[in-house]
Amino acid sequence: SHLEMSSEVYDCIVIGAGIQGSCTAYQLAKNKQKTLLLEQFVLPHSRGSSHGQTRVIRKTYEEDFYVQMMHESYELWAQLEREAGVELYRRTGLLVMGPENGEGFSRLKATMQRHKIPTVFLEKQEFSQHIPNVNLADGNGALIDTFAGVLYADRALRAVQRLFQSCGGGVIKDGEKVIDIRPGTEVTVTTDSGVYRGRSLVITAGPWANTLLTHTGLQLPLKVVKINVCYWKEKIPGTYSVGQSFPCFIEMEPIEGEYDIYGLPSNEYPGLMKVCYHMGSETEPDERDKQTDRGDIDILVRFVTRCLPGLVPVPAVVESCMYTVTPDHNFVLDSHPTYGNIIIGAGFSGHGFKFGPIIGKLLSQLAMGQVPSYDLSPFRIQRFQSHARSSL
Repeated sequence: SHLEMSSEVYDCIVIGAGIQGSCTAYQLAKNKQKTLLLEQFVLPHSRGSSHGQTRVIRKTYEEDFYVQMMHESYELWAQLEREAGVELYRRTGLLVMGPENGEGFSRLKATMQRHKIPTVFLEKQEFSQHIPNVNLADGNGALIDTFAGVLYADRALRAVQRLFQSCGGGVIKDGEKVIDIRPGTEVTVTTDSGVYRGRSLVITAGPWANTLLTHTGLQLPLKVVKINVCYWKEKIPGTYSVGQSFPCFIEMEPIEGEYDIYGLPSNEYPGLMKVCYHMGSETEPDERDKQTDRGDIDILVRFVTRCLPGLVPVPAVVESCMYTVTPDHNFVLDSHPTYGNIIIGAGFSGHGFKFGPIIGKLLSQLAMGQVPSYDLSPFRIQRFQSHARSSL
């Protein structure tokens, strides 16, 4: 087939127009880089990890490096809101519940105090006054991150893509699947409808990261899982709503299940509250809908019955999302070990959306050959030394 070879050379090509790729492309274009953003599906789409209406934004992390990055991410989200002229963030607070003497909850508490994050610690007796319609499990402590809230995810994604295209030099081509990558001083990227060249390449392809990395002789220890995103009906509409100032929540180390359970106040679907298990079953990204395991839903049914008495304990709506998970659940933000002008952002492990603007800034710095503004050692590829294997 005759593929048109574009004569122009881009400063940077970004593959994957989810939140990370879109924020990266936007940062590059703002820095006067001629940037091409490629997306295999027609936009907007719901096949990856950035769709859906809401995500949690918070500073509550056990790790100092995440708290530090979130400080700036909040500022960048606010700046995006101003530039786009749309509301992207709604402050609701985040209720964190977890075994009072558990390792995770104690570490979280210590980090919050160390960074002076505005936090309210709730004693058992105050809990029911502050948080009606929630049963705190025995032995659980509770705290509230008062500046946490909800990000309007698909609205944010569209806003960033629109801002990117309004910068001179920002081009999006959707419905173009990348079928080959040839490394070199200029990287050549072939899609099913064109051939493009860039001085640098950023790969932010979510579940498809390893498929693309095959062309560069690298495989990362990434596991793709399908998440069942569950919405639950309020017995009395509004019980857990954003209008009633109900917060987002996280239940750490739940009684059953090894991963967190989290929820967002009813908002996008009136009368329905989003409550999910923070893990799923392994899947092939192109065969997502064949993965029908519902073990996570059973865990949620029992949690809702026990802790959220105002919800009907059967999910009313179940949607799909994918996580691409690294062994330590930290991101990959690094340049390719062999080809310095190929940059990789991957393995966001289901907690990357809130970092989008800061990740975009860091990946754009790597693509422009600048020293990144944070220490990226927690995100380097070499931490997987035993895993990362050549695919050549």
